[in-house]
Amino acid sequence: MKRRQFIPPFLVGLIASFMLSACTGVPLATTQNISSTAPSPATTLTVSAAASLQDALDAIAPQFSQAYPNITIEYNFGSSGALQQQIEQGAPADIFFSAATEKMDKLAAKRLINPASRRDVLANSLVLIAPVDSQLAITELSQLESAKINPLIDRLAVGEFRSVPAGQYAQQALKSFQMLEPLQSKFVFGNTVRNVLGAVESGNAELGIVYATDAALSEKVKVLSTVPPQSHSPIVYPIAAVEGIAEPDVAQTFIDFLLSEQIQSTFVEFGFDRL
Repeated sequence: MKRRQFIPPFLVGLIASFMLSACTGVPLATTQNISSTAPSPATTLTVSAAASLQDALDAIAPQFSQAYPNITIEYNFGSSGALQQQIEQGAPADIFFSAATEKMDKLAAKRLINPASRRDVLANSLVLIAPVDSQLAITELSQLESAKINPLIDRLAVGEFRSVPAGQYAQQALKSFQMLEPLQSKFVFGNTVRNVLGAVESGNAELGIVYATDAALSEKVKVLSTVPPQSHSPIVYPIAAVEGIAEPDVAQTFIDFLLSEQIQSTFVEFGFDRL
């Protein structure tokens, strides 16, 4: 009498599954297959951005959160030069949004940004401002050296020439009008463009040179003159993902979002120019 061989039920099921897979061409589910379709985990992006972008980016944040609820944005605002140095020193940052191409170029030269992610997002302009109740009759930057105007100015607020892009653009403009040296004793330096704006708002400086977007945010200052754009380098805002970050695809999602038509319109509402 032949003895029947016992096959455990779990083995029968396994054999049947393999036979079904072979007939249908459908692969068996694996842990890897399942995890690839699972919802994306919550992610936090740290964005180091120029101080002049703060109001616009704060306004854009809720729109991004609504579109991508699993991605949290944490902003680190400051002068582009200071942010550049922070990234060079290894400070946490996923994205750098600069107010000057020069600062981005320096990181690129050290291979600290992902070149494939780099985009030019916005443009801006430079203006000469005074307190809203100022009686200074100035309509052009070149008047600052005139015998009539110069004695009336004790303090001219500008950004730090080395670290603040707005200060570097102001330095270029004043130099092009051959006024950099004559006005040297009158400079009051701010470590961000917002500090420059604050100095004029508070009356600590009779005049200041800031971005048009910053001047538009304040009811305490007025624009006396637009600085001729040919007197300084183009004011362009580049953005890029930092090299070697854990989730470059998530960073690219944020960059692409800023370049969308809707968000570009929001930037325009804050006084920025499209490229």
